[in-house]
Amino acid sequence: MTWDIALILAEDGILTGAIYALLALASVLVFATTRIIFVPQGEFVTFGALTLAAFQLGQTPNIIYLVGLLAAIVCVMDGVALVRARRVHRLPHMLVVNALLPALVIAAAIYFGPRKPAALIQILLTVALIVPLGPFVYRIAFQPVANASVRLLFVIAIAVHFVLQGAGLLSFGPEGFRVDPLIDGQLTFGTMTVSSQALLIVGTGIAFAILLYLLFEFTVLGKALRATAVNRLGARIVGISYPMVGKLCLALAALIGVISGILAGGLTTIYYDSGFIIGLKAFVAAVVGGIGNVRGAALGAVMIAGVEQFGAAYFSTKLQDVYVFLILIAVLLVKPSGLLGRAVTEKV
Repeated sequence: MTWDIALILAEDGILTGAIYALLALASVLVFATTRIIFVPQGEFVTFGALTLAAFQLGQTPNIIYLVGLLAAIVCVMDGVALVRARRVHRLPHMLVVNALLPALVIAAAIYFGPRKPAALIQILLTVALIVPLGPFVYRIAFQPVANASVRLLFVIAIAVHFVLQGAGLLSFGPEGFRVDPLIDGQLTFGTMTVSSQALLIVGTGIAFAILLYLLFEFTVLGKALRATAVNRLGARIVGISYPMVGKLCLALAALIGVISGILAGGLTTIYYDSGFIIGLKAFVAAVVGGIGNVRGAALGAVMIAGVEQFGAAYFSTKLQDVYVFLILIAVLLVKPSGLLGRAVTEKV
């Protein structure tokens, strides 16, 4: 192995690891606060990339129908719950959040889609369309059984994955798309050339890690998330709304997923089902590092990406995915809680 080849593989590993680290952070966040092993995390990646691709092609993305459908279901569920609880005065606020705001975003997508707006508007519309899917999915699929065991929540997450994947096929079709890179150009460091898009991806991963740290340490919402992660019952006793925490977590997971999709879509072709393997590897990275540990998730992401790149280059590309899961098995055999994780027990 020459030094130049090793640098190229290391660059690819860091780049892929940054994407995995972003999604692993989302997995850790969701699991720590809601106990949901969020299998559909990768769907937000594909939805983000393919929605942006539709805008770049001058089309209105069909994902608007899924957003509208889920918004309508949530309105019915919340409306019935408010009426039964005799809190009818909350109906206008609920309708503004769950009906009016999504309707405005859908209308903006219909208006701007065929007009090929500026790249920034396309990205903002993509984020505005996909992020609400996180809270909607939580309200419909997980909130009614929030106190269930991890096993049941995991089964529901698998079901949600297949539903969203099917919706992706209906919305975008089986063809793959690649979005335009957000930044063109290359930078040279000695004998190594790095694309500006790659630096943007790594920088975004670092920025999200810093923003999440600031959120958890210095904001009321972040402290509510931390309190829920430490003791759900105690958080409820002091007035922290568990449904609010769940919706916020999945909104953050959707945001991280759509940003990852927008960034990754500029480097590789994304299909409607590409998110599953991407999200699965990110979850493996979180497990390898320690499912409740943010630093461990980042470490696991870099390790998984490095093994994937070097293994594919020097052994067999056909076994590229196998290497990832071999690392998972090896780490769990040595330390079941992950590299930086602590052993926990689940009450059923």
